[in-house]
Amino acid sequence: AAAMVARLAKGVIALDEEIAELDALIEARFREHPHAEVIRSLPGMGPLLGAEFIAATGGDMDAFSTPDRLAGFAGLAPVPRDSGRVSGNMRRPRRYHRGLLRAFYLSSMASLRTCAASRTYYQRKRDEGKGHKQAVLSLARRRANVLWAMLRDGACYKPAPSVTLAA
Repeated sequence: AAAMVARLAKGVIALDEEIAELDALIEARFREHPHAEVIRSLPGMGPLLGAEFIAATGGDMDAFSTPDRLAGFAGLAPVPRDSGRVSGNMRRPRRYHRGLLRAFYLSSMASLRTCAASRTYYQRKRDEGKGHKQAVLSLARRRANVLWAMLRDGACYKPAPSVTLAA
């Protein structure tokens, strides 16, 4: 049993080393992209999620003329599910890029820990009565709009200065 455990441990260690090498290769290729610095400046968007974003969008934002098209492609824009007299019934689209949705969702989750603006927006959505998942998806949609504008302008993310109330 000890020999089998040692052999399995060696296999796991070899796989860990291979994963680390692949992560380094992905990060190196991501840094070569012209939009890499802009994407990485958004809180919660690291090299792996940034590479996933570029892979999902093809790296060319000309295909998305508006942030709504990017959100629709990612599955973050609701579509109407109206029938007859029923109107205003919205649902998630059936066809969307699941990898892009995953990248936005995970970056939103990561930004909750590091970005005060994201935490404030998330808490506002929770106070409106939305559940955790709905609030995170709302945050992901907002971040899609912000990232689209950043890529359009070629500007890195700058957190908004905190507003203090004058007494």
